[in-house]
Amino acid sequence: MKHISILVPTGAVALSCIEGPFILFNKVNEFLTDSGKKPLFQVQLVGANSETQVYDRFFKVTPDVTINQLQKTDLIIIPAVNGNMTDVIESNKKFFSWINKQHEQGAEVASLCVGAFLLASTGLLEGKKCSTHWSMTEKFKELFPTVDLVSDKIITDEKGIYSSGGANSFWNLLLYILEKYTSREMAVLFSKYYEIEIDRFSQSQFIIFNGQNSHNDEPVKKAQAFIEKNVADRISVEDLAAKFAIGRRNFERRFKKATNNTPIEYIQRVKIEAAKKSLEVTRKNVSEVMYDVGYSDTKAFRTVFKKITGLSPVDYRNKYSRASISL
Repeated sequence: MKHISILVPTGAVALSCIEGPFILFNKVNEFLTDSGKKPLFQVQLVGANSETQVYDRFFKVTPDVTINQLQKTDLIIIPAVNGNMTDVIESNKKFFSWINKQHEQGAEVASLCVGAFLLASTGLLEGKKCSTHWSMTEKFKELFPTVDLVSDKIITDEKGIYSSGGANSFWNLLLYILEKYTSREMAVLFSKYYEIEIDRFSQSQFIIFNGQNSHNDEPVKKAQAFIEKNVADRISVEDLAAKFAIGRRNFERRFKKATNNTPIEYIQRVKIEAAKKSLEVTRKNVSEVMYDVGYSDTKAFRTVFKKITGLSPVDYRNKYSRASISL
């Protein structure tokens, strides 16, 4: 029987990230016993101490066991903990040495959404791939520059060190782990029972691009503002460098350092974000939207759009436009 440890952290925890895995592994036990088989999982809530944690002012979660009492586990699940991440890490640091010890003994570790900040704080992600909520990309890179953040992914698996993308995508990681621990049939059964879309691996379509502006390079900020105000224009890197009187090579270096995007990537992302909004709220056809954001080559527009969102413009409209929904 595999022992599943769901952490009960201090702070503003997303309660669904505690309840979700608790439901999944216990429900699978129920599926198994209903079919005459033995349960596979022992699920416990694990705290740094025995104190009941209060979330959202009125949800109370009491650990079943503390890290000092639990000597051996097979899977540690780190829920999403919100707030100032520096404070979150500090208030939960008692977990880190225990997580590392358990990993040395063979335990796997999974972070859900921004629980990745706690997982990265253990040091277990050094040089490894990790995902988290797309909105926390810049903060994660700032705190953990040696971790390979792949913010477009929903699931990463670094030999039993897992992470998931943002918010409810943690269900996809749980289904992935469930399939590894049991079978494809069991993962499909659970996904159908709870109506969860299985085999979803990218969160690109959910990302809302907001340019990184929390830097102090004023010419780069002005370049960003110029790009954002002139979405319909064809803007070259040479034009931007000349406009702000900076050599091209130096401009590209400064822009990348300040925004974590090359100028070309930034221009593309701004244009595609504008195209997404147009596809969501207007009845313009794809060609009209394409021209509105400064593209004249249909193939190039579709290629960039799919690279950034994971969907074609038509598929994106069909999924997110109110006009395409029939009840």
